[in-house]
Amino acid sequence: MLKAFILAAGLGTRLKPITDNIPKCLLPFGNKPLLQVTLELLDQHGVDEVLVNSHAHYDSVKSFLDTLNLKKPHITCVYEHELLGSAGTLMANRDWIEDQQPFLILYGDNLTNVNLSAMYSFHVTHGLPFTLGTFKTNAPNCCGIAEVGADGVVESFEEKPRHPKSDLAAAGIYVTDRRIFDFFPQEAKLLKPLDLGFHIIPNLVGKMKSYFISDFLMDIGTPESYQAAQMAYAEIFQAPVERI
Repeated sequence: MLKAFILAAGLGTRLKPITDNIPKCLLPFGNKPLLQVTLELLDQHGVDEVLVNSHAHYDSVKSFLDTLNLKKPHITCVYEHELLGSAGTLMANRDWIEDQQPFLILYGDNLTNVNLSAMYSFHVTHGLPFTLGTFKTNAPNCCGIAEVGADGVVESFEEKPRHPKSDLAAAGIYVTDRRIFDFFPQEAKLLKPLDLGFHIIPNLVGKMKSYFISDFLMDIGTPESYQAAQMAYAEIFQAPVERI
């Protein structure tokens, strides 16, 4: 059974005042909220179960999911009384993850049509604990930046570096399995929020491969990027996909 996390508990501070009354994951694209676009992408690629986390606008997110008529995937929505962070959400819901079965992690503020089937196949073929989705960025100081060797193995990783060593950025789309918890710091339960980029992914250097995403991918975290993503949505999100 293929599972995926959609990390959607962020406060959306860069999008205020738009996000004063609506969470980023429910911002509309055409006649669909972003969360629905992401769920339909997961369904197209054979995902069976999805866990969505929420915080500030939990009631709105839960109400939307309750009325969404999808046969698949089955959706679990969890409320975080305090922000746990991207890695904190994984740790709090580790019993939801199945032994030996890889799972997907997607950040809820990305608009993308990434071929998740191809990325998943890449992950199970290389056998390492983690696949880091990556893309070329024009703002490496604002991203998690990876150096990647000729064999695709990530040789260094730093979140929001002052002196970036490359322009290859973490995309907020990953594939991993329960082995990821072997790379959590000993003090993980004391770190809130516990962040993948700051606290976990650097520990996976040498134990993960980069998967370069050539499909459409845009973080909608600012009014400018949200407007650009809206303009791109209609013409890009029509292509057929291959299932896992």
